[in-house]
Amino acid sequence: MRGLPTAARGYIGGAALAAALCTAPVLRLGAGAPWSSALALAALYALCERIRGCPLPGGRAPHGTRPYAGPGRADPVLLAGVFLLPPSLAALAAVPGALLAPAAVRWAAARRLWHAAETALACCAAAEVFRVLSPHALAAPRFPVLLLPAAAAAGVFCVVLAALDGGVLVAAERHPPRTAWRGLLTRSLGPHLVQGLAGLMMAVLWRSAYGPPAALLVLLPMCLSAWVFDRYHRERAAHQATIRALVQAVDIKDRYTRGHSERVGRASVMIARELGMPDDRTEVLRFAGILHDVGKLGVPTRLLRKDGPLTPEERRVIELHPEYGHEIVRGIGFLGEARAAILHHHERLDGRGYPYGLRGHQIPEFARVVAVADAFDAMTSTRSYRRARPVPAAVAELRKCAGAQFDPRMVRALAAALDRYGWQPDLVTAADVEQGVAGDGTGRGNVTPDAADAPDATAVREGADGTPEAARGGAR
Repeated sequence: MRGLPTAARGYIGGAALAAALCTAPVLRLGAGAPWSSALALAALYALCERIRGCPLPGGRAPHGTRPYAGPGRADPVLLAGVFLLPPSLAALAAVPGALLAPAAVRWAAARRLWHAAETALACCAAAEVFRVLSPHALAAPRFPVLLLPAAAAAGVFCVVLAALDGGVLVAAERHPPRTAWRGLLTRSLGPHLVQGLAGLMMAVLWRSAYGPPAALLVLLPMCLSAWVFDRYHRERAAHQATIRALVQAVDIKDRYTRGHSERVGRASVMIARELGMPDDRTEVLRFAGILHDVGKLGVPTRLLRKDGPLTPEERRVIELHPEYGHEIVRGIGFLGEARAAILHHHERLDGRGYPYGLRGHQIPEFARVVAVADAFDAMTSTRSYRRARPVPAAVAELRKCAGAQFDPRMVRALAAALDRYGWQPDLVTAADVEQGVAGDGTGRGNVTPDAADAPDATAVREGADGTPEAARGGAR
């Protein structure tokens, strides 16, 4: 445990001691205890955990890089043990597999010990609840009667894991206590209830005339669903990696707008949710907001970083970035409608935008959303020649330009979302893209102007053509 924070050592050590106390009563169990079932379940669980590619349900990896991320690979096996074994024996059966599970190289021993301790504690608590609610249920199984005790036990199993993992986030990874437990229970309760049903079916078949081989058949449909679930998450991870790489490339090239893309993605999501868009479209719109300026990769760096005003020729070059962006993402199929938003986010309702001068509803809906989010972040970000504007002032400017430059419906949606949730400063990091957060911020690091990002109104900044950023060369 060398290098592990002292608080984490104490927390893991305390959990291990509690787990040892939970398993200690096995010493008092006599020959009549279900030792053979415990050994078989322990071996099956160990096999599932040891084989990294085992297609049993889940992706929980408390012994890996993230302490908690949902149901574990072999939770149906653990829950079958909860329903079949005395609490202390159910806890003990979970220990060998947890200790043998693969772990990240850094602090591998501590991770394995933690995984074993929390799993044993969760199994013991769940088994105690099941025994209290249904002490003789499996001796004469009746499914309608068993469902409620099984659901309660699976819920307790989930709650204990979530509670313990939130604590280790605080102790080992120094997460703020107010956010450490956020989402741990809500993300995993439903899947754990499903796992509990599978574990109950295994337990009933285990005690039936058909014996343990029949119980293993329960895992076949779970294996198939878990394989599909795993494929989905791998594909999603690949999507996030693609987005992250493109955003990082833009940030490196145009260092003055670092963080702008993530904030536009966040504001776009706020608008989408206010409009009642379904989750799948909201996710694609988030991608559109994050990648709206990816075309800057095709613009000469000297223009992006130029301190003085742009010449008309330089402005025309920068105004090509939506088309460059569309070409860059053309072959990325999962972006869907986001590609049109990247191409058209500088169009205006009155037809004075670029690259094609589209009018009104000729402009794709996603592009109209991103245009408002883009302008809002530009105005609420500090630039080298002006300070960030207050959120109310930025919203007032958007409303002034609604109908000419921006879609009034999108402006109203953003204003309503800001009234409800606010706009928290400096919470966006590039790492948020990977997790789908793209948090909010005022972007104090953004000091390069973005011409069409801000509304067409001389009230923001006087310029030769009336655009807010015109005097800085605009269109960036």
